[in-house]
Amino acid sequence: MDARYEERASRLGGAVVWTWTGPRGPARPVLPDGCMDLLLWGGTLVVAGPDTHAFTPQDADGTGDASCAGIRFAPGTAPALLGVPARELRDRRVPLDALWPGARVRRLTERIDAAADPVAALEEAALRRAAGAQAPDPLTAAVAAGLRQGRSVGEVAREVGLGARQLHRRSLAAFGYGPKTLARILRLQRALALVRAGTAYADAAYAVGCADQAHLAREVRELTGTTLGGYLAGIGHGAEDARSGTAQPSGDGG
Repeated sequence: MDARYEERASRLGGAVVWTWTGPRGPARPVLPDGCMDLLLWGGTLVVAGPDTHAFTPQDADGTGDASCAGIRFAPGTAPALLGVPARELRDRRVPLDALWPGARVRRLTERIDAAADPVAALEEAALRRAAGAQAPDPLTAAVAAGLRQGRSVGEVAREVGLGARQLHRRSLAAFGYGPKTLARILRLQRALALVRAGTAYADAAYAVGCADQAHLAREVRELTGTTLGGYLAGIGHGAEDARSGTAQPSGDGG
């Protein structure tokens, strides 16, 4: 069975609905992207927390098939919807019933499983939850936007009117890690997008604010566990990255 990734914009602002069908291999890890996901994986609802390093998914049922679907939330938006600070889920995959009452999650899972289109039902469940949840802190969206554009942490702190400690504390709750780590992750995603589009490694490094190609190479190795060339060879040049698979929404470069 050939692997296939598909995505579309969600009706939930800033989110992406995606599906991964088929097996996965260790050469196709999930890279850090600043996002969190709600997954439908092997008939179980799972929350994928914000990653600080590459993660290689395993099949959920032992068959070698890692097919799954999910909603990838924009950076900083999932904690308000889930009711859990992002720092508590960093580098973790957690069943939803560990965060919400088990009976509620069972009813939700049964409703999604029984739907003619389970992926659409998953999205609808997220929309209903968002309608009744506290709105995400608008400051976090400004922080993510500023860092994504390559501004320094100090510049972003001044723009949003926070001191360094306040920004760090708010970032831990919203993104799962401090603003410096988020900036590195978003820079990596920008660099990968440029290289996949055909930009030379050195030019991509300068474009995203790295000192040189060696600096970008170190960042790639530290955040992905492999070289830039090795990663691109593993997924195929021009392939997309995904979160429980390997694809990245074009708007986030996560």
